[in-house]
Amino acid sequence: MLEESERTPLLLKSESPFGDSIWLQSSRKLNAILLYQHRPLPLINKILPSNGTTLLVLALLGLQVFYVFYQMPLSISALFVFADRTALLFVANLPWLYLFAAKNQPIKCLTGYSYESLNILHRRLGEVMCLLALMHSAGMVGVWYTILRPFGFSLARFLLSKIILLGIGALVVYELLYFTSLGSFRQRWYELFLVLHVSLQIVALVLLWFHHHGSRPYVGVALAIFLFDRLIYRMALKVNSLEASLEVAEDQGTVLLRSLIPLEQKQRYLKHLVCNGMVQGWRATEHVFLTVPALSGKHVIQAHPFTIASKAPQTGDPKAELNLIIRAQDGFSADLLKYARGHTSVKVRLDGPYGSQSGLCKLEQCDLSIIVAGGSGIAVALPLAWAVHASHLTNDLETCPDRKSASRIVLIWVIREGIHTSWLSPSDLQDLQDSGVEVIIPPSTSENMKPDLPRLIESRVVLSTTKHWDKIGVVCSGPNGMNRAVRNQCAVLLASGYDIDVEIEKFGW
Repeated sequence: MLEESERTPLLLKSESPFGDSIWLQSSRKLNAILLYQHRPLPLINKILPSNGTTLLVLALLGLQVFYVFYQMPLSISALFVFADRTALLFVANLPWLYLFAAKNQPIKCLTGYSYESLNILHRRLGEVMCLLALMHSAGMVGVWYTILRPFGFSLARFLLSKIILLGIGALVVYELLYFTSLGSFRQRWYELFLVLHVSLQIVALVLLWFHHHGSRPYVGVALAIFLFDRLIYRMALKVNSLEASLEVAEDQGTVLLRSLIPLEQKQRYLKHLVCNGMVQGWRATEHVFLTVPALSGKHVIQAHPFTIASKAPQTGDPKAELNLIIRAQDGFSADLLKYARGHTSVKVRLDGPYGSQSGLCKLEQCDLSIIVAGGSGIAVALPLAWAVHASHLTNDLETCPDRKSASRIVLIWVIREGIHTSWLSPSDLQDLQDSGVEVIIPPSTSENMKPDLPRLIESRVVLSTTKHWDKIGVVCSGPNGMNRAVRNQCAVLLASGYDIDVEIEKFGW
């Protein structure tokens, strides 16, 4: 006998997950295809996004091709039109490039997608623009060769003209931006990437401004977006200076940074209107940009992103503890680890919080929530599990007051070393378990084989979803291989008839 509540559908269907209508089955299979993520490209090891994201990027590319070649005569006489059109398309894309990269933007308010979700569009659009710049340059060289050269206009005279010199300078700068933005460069020299990415794009905007007067409206809009995001909004309204404690974890390779933040109970009107700084709290899965000026002079202007690993504060809390888990690699994190070995506290600047709530919003509506974390991905998973539990508890009290919890939450944490559990306080995971969350920590991968995450997820889905209308949500935060395995298993389950949705919390830069 089914236990009825406000969450029970009025029209009951078959109890089998395969008893859906043909239309619904077809829709889920199509969504499963869009959700699937292929293996990295061989040789270059290029990570591919999901099929749905790939189609979106291809549509963006197709739109660019359409604008370049629409009613374009494919003849030598149309070379100037070709060169001019690629230049027009380049500058028309410029404001969008900066808007996709801005940390504070209207797109999030309209769609719910924050800048890290739009980052792939920023990168692909930047690559297309670099190609457009090359095509424009090649077209102008063709114009010189076919039109100007027969009239005695030498190549040296052409190249040394002011407008061409400025254009060549802009081309060189944008191609340098492309090569220094490649994933291999970012991962190896991230701090150098940060400096070059900001400085080169400023130089490029200046060169474009003087290259041609027609570019100035677009350059002006792009510069306005940059200045508003970086200088006015972030530095003036959203940056907080705080005292933080430092602790080196038991693995001797991780810094645990903590700060007790007093929260503003009455928000200032301007801040309430335009931003949500750290003193006004944060939400699960959000991150901050951390600056530690005490490390060295170069670190004064550097800001590095880290997910907030502590429970989000509730309305009315006078204070909130902010925890960051910082794995030492090289550069900033290595310098911070060295500093933490000789100091117990430090003055820091926090820019934030930032991030999308799409993962939390999905899980709040689910009957079964599965949260998968790999290594330091627990910084996403732990606050998310608490937030989902609090949301479900509120909903269950309204719809099922006689039951402790009608929804189930599963947290899976894959760790490389058993000692990595010291990143959390002993009570963190125990309190979650006591609240009804199932916490699974497979044996460490350094001493055992990697856990079979697809089978583990499938077993929890099969055991926990007993009703046809059960909705399942999965959020994963971990390395690329783990994210792909979880995403593709969800695609398999979706194609099999389960109502499942997945969110990958992978921060990129």
